[in-house]
Amino acid sequence: MTNRPPQLKVLSEEQKAELYKTALTILSRVGVNVYNPEGRQLLAEAGASVDGKRVLIPAAIIENALKTAPRSFKLWDRNGQSYLDVAPNTVYFGSGPTCTYFSDPVTGERRPARRGDAGLTAKVCDALPNLDFIMSLGLYSDVTPVLSPVYEFADMIVNSTKPIAAWANDDATLRAVYEIAKVVAGGADNLRQKPSFVHFATYQSPLQHKDESVGTMLWAAEHDIPVALLGGPTVGLESPITSAGGLVLFLAAALSGLAMIQLKKPGAPIAIGGVPAAMDLRTVRPSYGSPEMSLNTAACSELTRYLNLPFMGTAGATESKRIDAQTGAEVMSQIIFSALSGAGLVHDVGFLDCADIGSLELLILANEIIDYVKRMMRGIEVSPETIMLDLIEKIGPGGQFLAERETASLCRQEIWMPKVFDRNPYAAWQEMGGKSTAEITQEKLQDILSQHHPPELAQSALNQIEMILKSEEDRVQRVEIERFPPG
Repeated sequence: MTNRPPQLKVLSEEQKAELYKTALTILSRVGVNVYNPEGRQLLAEAGASVDGKRVLIPAAIIENALKTAPRSFKLWDRNGQSYLDVAPNTVYFGSGPTCTYFSDPVTGERRPARRGDAGLTAKVCDALPNLDFIMSLGLYSDVTPVLSPVYEFADMIVNSTKPIAAWANDDATLRAVYEIAKVVAGGADNLRQKPSFVHFATYQSPLQHKDESVGTMLWAAEHDIPVALLGGPTVGLESPITSAGGLVLFLAAALSGLAMIQLKKPGAPIAIGGVPAAMDLRTVRPSYGSPEMSLNTAACSELTRYLNLPFMGTAGATESKRIDAQTGAEVMSQIIFSALSGAGLVHDVGFLDCADIGSLELLILANEIIDYVKRMMRGIEVSPETIMLDLIEKIGPGGQFLAERETASLCRQEIWMPKVFDRNPYAAWQEMGGKSTAEITQEKLQDILSQHHPPELAQSALNQIEMILKSEEDRVQRVEIERFPPG
């Protein structure tokens, strides 16, 4: 006998089958709005009914897409040496994207995100063993707006070797991200064989695919870049108030996007995902820290696993505005549910205030919580080696096990030891400075920022990245002049 990792089951097999069947009915009877001409054409040629932007998708198109979609894909580090095996029941954690504000790591002030913040995020994630991939945590306010994802990607890939989930405004910005990744990988063939980033694409709720979003994910599929396709709904606002209503709309929207990608290039790697946050009844905002969010996301993961597809989940976020008790409770709940449900690529670690503030301190705290939960997920091994009957007979009643070799050799493996949380007696804690969890996370953050040095890229690669950024600035300027000629 060996250990059996704990598992969470939110839905029965019958419930999953019913939700999938209903999602197919929605796609064939209600349909989706597809604002991208190529996306509509792909679906029409496969047998969908197109009326303007509305597309009714027969079940056969979805079923065929599920047959060609791969069950897993690999996401490599920038050196092409190690990878994440993105598949059902695997769990990897990473930061989130596009926060308007950033918690300044020095002053603690809430300020607009700016150039360099994604680089700091990457550096911190690079140092944290339980953060497996990187997103920027900020939407830059001090660069040409449409180029923010390109600058973010450049800052991230320079400051960490870990894989990146990169977003893009349109085909052109995704192409620029691709060019930077190609420089670092040493060419298109190397990048194709060992992709170092996944394209983070979105669908809009309820049941919509914007022109630019479809364009970027089709471009990524054509160039062998894995796609993570994620969206809502906000339950109660963009779906019925029930979790079941939110789940079928998540599934219908995600599967229609999956179908377009597979029609573009059968076998293109893709993970689908959902952020089915409950609508807060006071503010009407999506509530990342709600119990419904954790429950619904776990159910989405189960539905995706039922279809044997990789999933992109959400955890490590809070409605709180700083590191406090609310932060710990909400982040712990999300991470436990994500781990227990096998939630794939789990992003949004580091979000404060409903995904509006990126926090490096929260990355430190979440890394500790993820480590804690990983110990839980190892479960309990039951075997002659772990029961230790011979040792129990040797020690006997009233004996003491602490000094025995068998205990000493396994103590660090069996007992999780915190690096942020405090277990000291009060007097010892006071002697060590009586620091709060927030103060400890800040100290550890400053240690990483001052002492951690990710492997540097060659100067030639850095020069090429700067040339790509300048070229993009020139391109955007030409487009603006064409749209709004002088005089």
